[in-house]
Amino acid sequence: MIKIKFDSKMFNREMNNIINYSIGFLDGAQAGKIQFMRALGEETALLLGEFIDANARVSPATLQHVYEWYQTGSPEARLFDIVYVSNSKSINFKTNFKQSTTIQSGSNTPFYNKASIMESGQTVVIKPRNSDVLSFDVDGEQVFTKTPVIVENPGGQQAQRGFENVCNIFFSRYFTQSFLKTSKVAMHLNNPVEFKRSLQAGKRNGRGAGLKAGYNWMTKVGVA
Repeated sequence: MIKIKFDSKMFNREMNNIINYSIGFLDGAQAGKIQFMRALGEETALLLGEFIDANARVSPATLQHVYEWYQTGSPEARLFDIVYVSNSKSINFKTNFKQSTTIQSGSNTPFYNKASIMESGQTVVIKPRNSDVLSFDVDGEQVFTKTPVIVENPGGQQAQRGFENVCNIFFSRYFTQSFLKTSKVAMHLNNPVEFKRSLQAGKRNGRGAGLKAGYNWMTKVGVA
């Protein structure tokens, strides 16, 4: 007769620990989502800035208004900031235009609100200040006038909504079709190797090991 001794207490203990480990893993991953979303938001904001710079260099007429004069596509000359707010469920991005401090050739003062005015296609009325006569250069020739000068759509048709359009392209095409696929995000999230790697610890320690493993797995997602 063959006798088999089965330690049911050990089996039950390990099974309970594995179940608690699995639950802990999910809870740990949920806790790590805040840090993951923050890192993803930071990386995305950097990539968006680089995407806008690259498009500006290719199509300056469309985006030159969101840079200082004669520095289109230069990260140091941006007239916009990209900020984000993240939580465990979402990332919200916002762009703010900055004041221009450089002076266009033929002018004496910076074009304040340059980025926002040209982006919206707002009409600009130029009036003389501290004088009855307005003076400006046209093709190298100095012109004097007593009447206000009205400039409709100073950035041109191409510039109007150019910044908004390139941001929409980034999020609707590049971000979903290229960035998420070429980065390590999708691969990492579809392959939770940390769960298997820490399973033996989970058999011994249950939920505590799961919390640690799940948190580490979520916060170590590579976005580069």
